Amino acid sequence: MTRLPRRRVLLLGTGSILALGLRPASAKTHYAVTHSDAQWRRLLTPAQYNILREQGTEPPFSSPLLNEHRTGTFDCAGCALPLFSSTTKYDSGTGWPSFYEALPGAVLTRADDSYGMERTEVHCRRCGSHLGHLFHDGPPPTGLRYCMNGLALNFTPG
Repeated sequence: MTRLPRRRVLLLGTGSILALGLRPASAKTHYAVTHSDAQWRRLLTPAQYNILREQGTEPPFSSPLLNEHRTGTFDCAGCALPLFSSTTKYDSGTGWPSFYEALPGAVLTRADDSYGMERTEVHCRRCGSHLGHLFHDGPPPTGLRYCMNGLALNFTPG
């Protein structure tokens, strides 16, 4: 078995992320919208704070947005940045609002190996809020499933 040098593996992984039109988040990412911890706690409900700022997860099938089928956009609950078009929403059967594509430049991603799993965490590009996770088991045309916490999103009819 041929071993690839670590640098090559990292470059290949980064190339794959960029090919999907995603940008990796890093600890050094500067966000246009920032608040102190106390300000975030005042701006968000305790459940939203847990998800957006502490990478929590809401219970499956608990979000009213799961059954939101009107035309519009799903925006970040932390900073109101439009993240997903309603035209890319679909029923994944997982219990969380799911989308097969994010709006261009709306999200950042990073590796998440918590809970002994390898996943891709999705964040808002503008405020860095945790939104959910990205999986590669979605429908055409992208094959992606952005599995989002409903409390991380607000719906704007349009």
